[in-house]
Amino acid sequence: MLCCICKEKEATVHLTQIAGDKMQKVDLCEECAKSKGVNDPTGFSLADLLLGLGASQEIEQASGGVELKCPRCGFTQADFKKAGRLGCPECYKTFAEALEGLLKTMHKGSRHVGKAPESLRQSRDLADRLKLLHKKLGKAIEAEDFEEAAILRDEIRQTQARLTNSPAP
Repeated sequence: MLCCICKEKEATVHLTQIAGDKMQKVDLCEECAKSKGVNDPTGFSLADLLLGLGASQEIEQASGGVELKCPRCGFTQADFKKAGRLGCPECYKTFAEALEGLLKTMHKGSRHVGKAPESLRQSRDLADRLKLLHKKLGKAIEAEDFEEAAILRDEIRQTQARLTNSPAP
């Protein structure tokens, strides 16, 4: 079994964390274990091991040295550093600024957009386009710009036709 961090050397240190009914395993080579402070309980940071090198330092730097605490569950940065996870949904708001950089490095962005089939996405885009066109049409009529309104009316008809002809999700 290879080390989870360097992915080169044989793992000789095996850590297991059980939280509730979930279990996480981390396998490290001796060198990575020492560099992460596994033998030194005060230097050990599960957040760094699970989320990548420097994760807990990044959160500390983003908070500007002020110890943040979740008003709902009382979770602190130190708790995150030890556990490698947050305490409740409110923690995401409390630690938002500190987590943004960390999430961007872990994922493509800091906002979850989910996945949707291509046909559904296309029909959503067309529906959004229709709403925008209707707003523009209302403004053009208000401003008595009837030439623009006629152009928008035609574009609305074309978009509605495309929407009704698009495959249903």
